[in-house]
Amino acid sequence: MTFFRFRQALTISLLALGSTLLLPGCSADKNNAAATERLPFIGEREVRPRADGGPADTVYATIPAFRLTNQDGKVITNQTFAGKVYVTDFFFATCPSICPKMQSELLRVYDKFKGDPRVLFLSHTIDPAHDSIPVLRDYAQRLGIADAARWHFATAPHDTIFALARAYMTAAQVDKGVAGGFAHSGAFALIDPQRRIRGVYDGMNPLEVQRLLDDLPVLLREVEQEQKAAK
Repeated sequence: MTFFRFRQALTISLLALGSTLLLPGCSADKNNAAATERLPFIGEREVRPRADGGPADTVYATIPAFRLTNQDGKVITNQTFAGKVYVTDFFFATCPSICPKMQSELLRVYDKFKGDPRVLFLSHTIDPAHDSIPVLRDYAQRLGIADAARWHFATAPHDTIFALARAYMTAAQVDKGVAGGFAHSGAFALIDPQRRIRGVYDGMNPLEVQRLLDDLPVLLREVEQEQKAAK
Protein backbone atom coordinates (compact mmCIF):
# COMPACT_ATOMS: atom_id res chain seq x y z
CA MET A 1 0.00 0.00 0.00
CA THR A 2 3.00 2.30 0.49
CA PHE A 3 3.48 2.60 -3.28
CA PHE A 4 -0.10 3.67 -3.85
CA ARG A 5 -0.07 6.24 -1.07
CA PHE A 6 3.21 7.66 -2.38
CA ARG A 7 1.89 7.83 -5.94
CA GLN A 8 -1.33 9.43 -4.76
CA ALA A 9 0.50 12.01 -2.64
CA LEU A 10 2.88 12.82 -5.49
CA THR A 11 0.03 13.23 -7.97
CA ILE A 12 -1.90 15.52 -5.65
CA SER A 13 1.21 17.61 -4.94
CA LEU A 14 1.85 18.06 -8.65
CA LEU A 15 -1.78 18.97 -9.24
CA ALA A 16 -1.67 21.55 -6.48
CA LEU A 17 1.42 23.07 -8.05
CA GLY A 18 -0.13 23.03 -11.51
CA SER A 19 -3.31 24.63 -10.26
CA THR A 20 -1.29 27.38 -8.57
CA LEU A 21 0.65 28.12 -11.73
CA LEU A 22 -2.51 28.26 -13.82
CA LEU A 23 -4.56 30.51 -11.57
CA PRO A 24 -5.78 33.65 -13.38
CA GLY A 25 -4.23 36.96 -12.46
CA CYS A 26 -5.85 39.36 -10.02
CA SER A 27 -8.66 41.43 -11.44
CA ALA A 28 -10.86 44.17 -10.16
CA ASP A 29 -13.77 42.41 -11.78
CA LYS A 30 -14.23 39.16 -9.85
CA ASN A 31 -17.07 38.07 -12.10
CA ASN A 32 -14.85 38.30 -15.17
CA ALA A 33 -12.09 36.41 -13.37
CA ALA A 34 -14.50 33.61 -12.49
CA ALA A 35 -15.81 33.52 -16.03
CA THR A 36 -12.33 33.05 -17.51
CA GLU A 37 -10.97 30.63 -14.87
CA ARG A 38 -10.00 27.25 -16.31
CA LEU A 39 -8.87 24.00 -14.76
CA PRO A 40 -5.51 22.53 -15.77
CA PHE A 41 -5.19 19.54 -18.09
CA ILE A 42 -3.72 16.53 -16.31
CA GLY A 43 -1.54 13.90 -17.94
CA GLU A 44 0.66 13.60 -21.00
CA ARG A 45 0.44 16.05 -23.86
CA GLU A 46 1.79 16.25 -27.39
CA VAL A 47 2.76 19.38 -29.28
CA ARG A 48 1.94 19.02 -32.97
CA PRO A 49 3.32 21.49 -35.54
CA ARG A 50 0.74 22.88 -37.94
CA ALA A 51 1.11 22.39 -41.69
CA ASP A 52 0.25 26.04 -42.32
CA GLY A 53 3.10 27.22 -40.10
CA GLY A 54 0.78 28.65 -37.45
CA PRO A 55 1.17 28.15 -33.69
CA ALA A 56 1.61 24.48 -32.79
CA ASP A 57 -1.41 22.60 -31.44
CA THR A 58 -1.22 21.01 -27.99
CA VAL A 59 -3.08 17.71 -27.79
CA TYR A 60 -3.81 16.34 -24.32
CA ALA A 61 -4.17 12.67 -23.40
CA THR A 62 -7.72 11.30 -23.38
CA ILE A 63 -9.40 8.36 -21.68
CA PRO A 64 -9.34 5.40 -24.10
CA ALA A 65 -12.48 3.80 -25.48
CA PHE A 66 -14.12 1.42 -23.01
CA ARG A 67 -17.04 -0.98 -22.79
CA LEU A 68 -18.42 -1.75 -19.31
CA THR A 69 -21.63 -3.13 -17.79
CA ASN A 70 -23.47 -1.23 -15.06
CA GLN A 71 -25.65 -2.29 -12.14
CA ASP A 72 -28.73 -2.47 -14.38
CA GLY A 73 -26.97 -4.85 -16.75
CA LYS A 74 -26.69 -2.15 -19.42
CA VAL A 75 -23.58 -1.69 -21.55
CA ILE A 76 -21.95 1.70 -21.06
CA THR A 77 -19.24 3.21 -23.25
CA ASN A 78 -17.56 6.56 -23.75
CA GLN A 79 -20.67 7.56 -25.69
CA THR A 80 -22.70 7.20 -22.49
CA PHE A 81 -20.79 10.23 -21.19
CA ALA A 82 -20.72 12.22 -24.43
CA GLY A 83 -21.21 15.92 -23.75
CA LYS A 84 -21.07 15.35 -19.99
CA VAL A 85 -18.65 16.03 -17.17
CA TYR A 86 -18.10 13.00 -14.97
CA VAL A 87 -16.36 11.92 -11.78
CA THR A 88 -14.84 8.46 -11.54
CA ASP A 89 -13.28 6.16 -8.95
CA PHE A 90 -12.36 2.51 -8.27
CA PHE A 91 -13.70 0.33 -5.44
CA PHE A 92 -14.91 -3.16 -4.53
CA ALA A 93 -17.98 -4.13 -2.57
CA THR A 94 -16.20 -6.16 0.14
CA CYS A 95 -13.44 -3.59 0.68
CA PRO A 96 -12.67 -3.48 4.42
CA SER A 97 -10.49 -0.39 4.38
CA ILE A 98 -10.79 2.80 2.33
CA CYS A 99 -13.86 2.19 0.14
CA PRO A 100 -16.57 3.08 2.70
CA LYS A 101 -14.86 6.42 3.41
CA MET A 102 -14.36 7.07 -0.31
CA GLN A 103 -17.98 6.36 -1.18
CA SER A 104 -19.15 8.54 1.72
CA GLU A 105 -17.09 11.43 0.36
CA LEU A 106 -18.24 10.83 -3.23
CA LEU A 107 -21.83 10.88 -2.00
CA ARG A 108 -21.20 14.46 -0.87
CA VAL A 109 -20.39 15.36 -4.45
CA TYR A 110 -23.30 13.37 -5.87
CA ASP A 111 -25.79 14.96 -3.45
CA LYS A 112 -24.74 18.43 -4.56
CA PHE A 113 -24.94 17.70 -8.30
CA LYS A 114 -27.58 14.97 -8.55
CA GLY A 115 -30.04 17.50 -9.94
CA ASP A 116 -27.63 18.62 -12.67
CA PRO A 117 -27.93 16.42 -15.78
CA ARG A 118 -24.55 17.69 -17.02
CA VAL A 119 -22.73 15.73 -14.29
CA LEU A 120 -22.45 11.93 -14.13
CA PHE A 121 -20.59 9.48 -11.88
CA LEU A 122 -18.75 6.25 -12.70
CA SER A 123 -17.44 3.76 -10.13
CA HIS A 124 -15.48 0.72 -11.36
CA THR A 125 -15.28 -2.47 -9.33
CA ILE A 126 -11.80 -4.00 -9.17
CA ASP A 127 -13.26 -7.36 -8.02
CA PRO A 128 -15.45 -8.47 -10.95
CA ALA A 129 -15.42 -12.11 -9.80
CA HIS A 130 -17.40 -11.19 -6.68
CA ASP A 131 -19.09 -7.95 -7.71
CA SER A 132 -21.71 -9.33 -10.08
CA ILE A 133 -24.47 -7.16 -11.49
CA PRO A 134 -26.86 -8.05 -8.58
CA VAL A 135 -24.09 -7.23 -6.08
CA LEU A 136 -23.45 -3.87 -7.75
CA ARG A 137 -27.18 -3.12 -7.83
CA ASP A 138 -27.47 -3.89 -4.12
CA TYR A 139 -24.39 -1.79 -3.38
CA ALA A 140 -25.85 1.19 -5.25
CA GLN A 141 -29.20 0.81 -3.53
CA ARG A 142 -27.57 0.69 -0.09
CA LEU A 143 -25.87 3.98 -0.94
CA GLY A 144 -29.26 5.41 -1.87
CA ILE A 145 -28.54 5.59 -5.62
CA ALA A 146 -31.79 4.82 -7.42
CA ASP A 147 -30.90 6.17 -10.87
CA ALA A 148 -28.23 4.08 -12.61
CA ALA A 149 -28.19 6.59 -15.46
CA ARG A 150 -26.65 9.20 -13.12
CA TRP A 151 -24.22 7.04 -11.15
CA HIS A 152 -22.96 3.91 -12.88
CA PHE A 153 -21.40 1.11 -10.82
CA ALA A 154 -19.59 -0.81 -13.52
CA THR A 155 -17.84 -4.12 -14.08
CA ALA A 156 -15.52 -5.55 -16.72
CA PRO A 157 -12.62 -8.06 -16.82
CA HIS A 158 -9.63 -7.29 -14.62
CA ASP A 159 -7.38 -6.33 -17.53
CA THR A 160 -9.89 -3.74 -18.72
CA ILE A 161 -10.41 -2.25 -15.27
CA PHE A 162 -6.73 -2.08 -14.35
CA ALA A 163 -5.86 -0.47 -17.70
CA LEU A 164 -8.57 2.15 -17.13
CA ALA A 165 -7.23 2.80 -13.62
CA ARG A 166 -3.87 3.70 -15.14
CA ALA A 167 -5.58 5.92 -17.71
CA TYR A 168 -7.39 7.78 -14.91
CA MET A 169 -4.03 8.27 -13.13
CA THR A 170 -4.91 6.05 -10.21
CA ALA A 171 -3.71 2.58 -9.21
CA ALA A 172 -5.37 -0.79 -8.65
CA GLN A 173 -4.06 -4.33 -8.56
CA VAL A 174 -4.53 -7.77 -7.02
CA ASP A 175 -2.58 -7.97 -3.75
CA LYS A 176 -3.18 -11.03 -1.60
CA GLY A 177 -1.02 -9.50 1.10
CA VAL A 178 -3.57 -6.85 2.07
CA ALA A 179 -7.03 -7.08 3.60
CA GLY A 180 -9.61 -7.78 0.92
CA GLY A 181 -7.05 -9.04 -1.61
CA PHE A 182 -6.84 -5.83 -3.65
CA ALA A 183 -4.72 -2.70 -3.35
CA HIS A 184 -5.94 0.58 -4.81
CA SER A 185 -5.64 4.30 -4.29
CA GLY A 186 -8.53 6.46 -3.16
CA ALA A 187 -8.36 8.92 -6.03
CA PHE A 188 -11.31 10.59 -7.74
CA ALA A 189 -10.79 11.87 -11.29
CA LEU A 190 -12.73 14.70 -12.96
CA ILE A 191 -13.23 14.21 -16.70
CA ASP A 192 -14.40 16.76 -19.28
CA PRO A 193 -16.63 16.08 -22.33
CA GLN A 194 -13.52 15.56 -24.52
CA ARG A 195 -12.42 12.69 -22.21
CA ARG A 196 -9.53 14.70 -20.75
CA ILE A 197 -8.57 14.56 -17.07
CA ARG A 198 -9.07 17.97 -15.47
CA GLY A 199 -8.44 17.07 -11.83
CA VAL A 200 -7.37 14.23 -9.52
CA TYR A 201 -8.37 14.33 -5.85
CA ASP A 202 -7.66 12.31 -2.71
CA GLY A 203 -11.03 10.76 -1.94
CA MET A 204 -9.99 10.10 1.66
CA ASN A 205 -9.35 13.77 2.38
CA PRO A 206 -12.44 15.99 2.91
CA LEU A 207 -10.43 19.07 1.94
CA GLU A 208 -9.50 17.47 -1.38
CA VAL A 209 -13.13 16.52 -1.94
CA GLN A 210 -14.11 20.11 -1.24
CA ARG A 211 -11.63 21.12 -3.94
CA LEU A 212 -13.50 18.81 -6.31
CA LEU A 213 -16.78 20.43 -5.27
CA ASP A 214 -15.26 23.82 -6.04
CA ASP A 215 -13.72 22.71 -9.35
CA LEU A 216 -16.87 21.19 -10.82
CA PRO A 217 -18.66 24.53 -11.34
CA VAL A 218 -15.48 25.94 -12.92
CA LEU A 219 -15.40 23.10 -15.43
CA LEU A 220 -19.13 23.38 -16.13
CA ARG A 221 -18.74 27.09 -16.90
CA GLU A 222 -15.86 26.32 -19.22
CA VAL A 223 -17.90 23.67 -21.06
CA GLU A 224 -20.85 26.04 -21.36
CA GLN A 225 -18.63 28.77 -22.83
CA GLU A 226 -17.11 26.36 -25.34
CA GLN A 227 -20.54 25.18 -26.41
CA LYS A 228 -21.73 28.75 -26.91
CA ALA A 229 -18.61 29.62 -28.92
CA ALA A 230 -19.17 26.58 -31.16
CA LYS A 231 -22.67 27.71 -32.16
